[in-house]
Amino acid sequence: MADNEQVPTLYDWAGGSDAFERLTEAFYAKVKKDDVVGPLFAHMDPGHPRYVAMWLGEVFGGPARYTEERGGYPHMLSQHLGKGITEPQRRRWVNLLMDAADEVGLPDDPEFRAAFAGYIEWGTRLALHNSQPGAKPPTKAPTPRWGWGVAPPYQP
Repeated sequence: MADNEQVPTLYDWAGGSDAFERLTEAFYAKVKKDDVVGPLFAHMDPGHPRYVAMWLGEVFGGPARYTEERGGYPHMLSQHLGKGITEPQRRRWVNLLMDAADEVGLPDDPEFRAAFAGYIEWGTRLALHNSQPGAKPPTKAPTPRWGWGVAPPYQP
């Protein structure tokens, strides 16, 4: 990439809102059938996959739709408080999301997948901790913005 070219966001590299909507639709279809994480989503709002797509899109550098339309970090946090997520549930969530990423054709270059997986690990570990009985996470924080880290995308 030439010095004067701007590095694309992870959101743009992934394919924008359409890519994240395909991802979350495929993912939550898997979740509904899963015996480990399915019970956490037994009464899921039909719009949930779209809301998670909006969250991921914003986190990965897209428009701030989740913050503007859903309330940002405070709302996301409220969805996890008191849920008592277990480590096996967290890990299954991650695995099903990674499977869905493959299924819908998210970029599979090492740089994108490392950044994507890094956020998914970080975010799910926060959700796990914040969901425990008695957890007192900060209630106000900005929606995180995740980038490439130290390995920008390779373009021959």
